[in-house]
Amino acid sequence: MNLSSQLHETAKRIPEKPAYYFMDQASSYAELDGAITKFASGLEKLGVKKGDHVAMLLGNSPFFVIGMYGALRLGATVIPINPIYTPDEIGYILHNGDVKTIISLDLLVPLAEKMQHALPMVENYIICETPQGKEANVDVSQLSIYPKLKSFTDVVASGDISFAGPELDEEDVAIILYTSGTTGKPKGAMLTHKNLYSNARDVGTYLRMNEDDRVITTLPMFHVFCLTVSLNAPLLKGATILIDPKFSPKEIFRLAKKYQPTIFAGVPTMYNFLYQYPDGDPQDLKSLRLCISGGAAMPVALLKSFEEKFNVMISEGYGLSEASPVTCFNPLDRPRKPGSIGPSIIHVENKVVNELGEEVPVGESGELIVRGPNVMKGYYKMPEETAATIRDGWLYTGDMAKMDEDGYFYIVDRKKDLVIVGGYNVYPREVEEVLYNHPDVVEVAVVGVPDPNQGEAVRAYIVSKNPSLTEEAVIAYCREHLAKYKVPCSVEFLEELPKNTTGKILRRALKEQVVKN
Repeated sequence: MNLSSQLHETAKRIPEKPAYYFMDQASSYAELDGAITKFASGLEKLGVKKGDHVAMLLGNSPFFVIGMYGALRLGATVIPINPIYTPDEIGYILHNGDVKTIISLDLLVPLAEKMQHALPMVENYIICETPQGKEANVDVSQLSIYPKLKSFTDVVASGDISFAGPELDEEDVAIILYTSGTTGKPKGAMLTHKNLYSNARDVGTYLRMNEDDRVITTLPMFHVFCLTVSLNAPLLKGATILIDPKFSPKEIFRLAKKYQPTIFAGVPTMYNFLYQYPDGDPQDLKSLRLCISGGAAMPVALLKSFEEKFNVMISEGYGLSEASPVTCFNPLDRPRKPGSIGPSIIHVENKVVNELGEEVPVGESGELIVRGPNVMKGYYKMPEETAATIRDGWLYTGDMAKMDEDGYFYIVDRKKDLVIVGGYNVYPREVEEVLYNHPDVVEVAVVGVPDPNQGEAVRAYIVSKNPSLTEEAVIAYCREHLAKYKVPCSVEFLEELPKNTTGKILRRALKEQVVKN
């Protein structure tokens, strides 16, 4: 079984049930499955074959759902790409990923025109029409790539509704997800049909998703968190997804009031925005039975404040692209532990090891490693990086963690974010947790900066709701709650912190700023 074939079976069982709402328009499972089948057939008529690589530069929309599931039904390998990446970033992934077909927003057609000479292997550009594209008045007939341009709508219309598709093996690569490249060029994590299906199935089962659920899908679909938790798992369980093109607190509260969602998934920054939104009525979120947080550690102070205001439980979990992504989640049938990412989900093993790969005692910190049917096949065209990351069947995550006596895991910090002050280890998250308890702090990020005496020192970057808050006051507050070597040596106040497209705060951007200065 795989994601696309399971959706086909669901459509036969509950054909009239809404699969999604988009811009207040519903589409049933039968309609979605029909569009997927016809798109797969249309791709085949364009010459796309099983095993070919199809890139998708799309935001949250039915285009993404139909495009991805259609390509998978044909047996092609999908490469989702953030459409707001720079031309260089997009070009690297397209070239490294050996992409033959691109599915893109019409707004990106001029970019495709500029890049075509560097991408001779691309045979098809399938363009998704948008109102913004029409407003831009791009005359595609005047472009040199015009013979390769096809309309997404036309590709669907050309397809055969009786198309069955080729036989797929569970070990075939279904998706290649390029990592953010924090340590160099992005690496393409190869996820098989088995990886994706098993993780969507197990997450859906663990979180008790069912046909009565309505899931707000506002995280970016090209990101692995949304892909599994807010898209694949709900559709696998016959739920309805509420597709939100772009996160905004105002739109989330509107969707919640109109459609009575039962599940919301987001990163901590989103929860912070919802909590701070002045017009957010707790009554609008009363239908939620579960909120899911991932992508970064949620400050305990924010978690407790949000839950108290909106009367809903947040279940924090953990994952990474290389694991499809989920490995841990706070359970629904046992106590939830604030600050924890929960125990291992079903069919997945996690453990904490030292530098020799030996499991450490309960309560001690070490590197988190993972094993299960969700672990990637490897990095595309990078055998050495694959061998360094997957050892004896275990995926080495690069995250520092510890486990308690109940089997709950806690992320201490990223291995590379560790700050060493005079030989003492300082985990940025610990300092951030303290600062999030300060009544005037809205957001905070902590990094290490060079220090001539201690090797490194701690610096805090803060967004404050109080313009009169001073560096001295923040440092004095930290002295009350932290050991001397953990106290920030300096504090910088910013209007906003740098974030990626999922809303995750980017410490590395702040570190780069330190290096430049």
